[in-house]
Amino acid sequence: MADDLKGMRIAILATDGVERIELEQPRGALYGAGAASDLLSIHTGEIQARQFDLVSAGTFPVDRLVTDASPGEYDALLLPGGTVNPDLLRMNQNAVRFVKEFVATGKPVAAICHGPWTLVEAGVVRGHRLTSWPSLRTDLRNAGAEAVDEEVCIDGQFTTSRSPADLPAFCPAIVKQFSKARVAS
Repeated sequence: MADDLKGMRIAILATDGVERIELEQPRGALYGAGAASDLLSIHTGEIQARQFDLVSAGTFPVDRLVTDASPGEYDALLLPGGTVNPDLLRMNQNAVRFVKEFVATGKPVAAICHGPWTLVEAGVVRGHRLTSWPSLRTDLRNAGAEAVDEEVCIDGQFTTSRSPADLPAFCPAIVKQFSKARVAS
């Protein structure tokens, strides 16, 4: 398990309002499995993290602007949640374009909590089975997805989870799903 993702590079797309634990724990699991990651964002510097959407939870340094990144540089994509983070991302043309182009590559994409909002905005969920924070399930259905209430939902290239409570299942699931990309490539 420690080297399942050795040599792989993962894009993490987030901005201000990201739920700290939903970025930190999956990134740690990916790192523990040997992957490198870049935190892509819609602005330079640092992004503000939150805990339970309401409490300031420090910052994360941005590695690259999403406009300077290409899906071809990465083996997989992680979309953490928090309410504000994906709401800001889905209003940014460059972030939405990156997600849409990434999904078109067929490479694995993982999203947790409110993270699927950006997938909805990119118009890539139709015909797929996904889970999310309960308040997004209507948005998923309206975008043509089958919304389910499961700890981890895997459908093709998508791995989704509902909330931080699902992280103990989500983290190993994304390592497993991302490692399959190596075999497929």
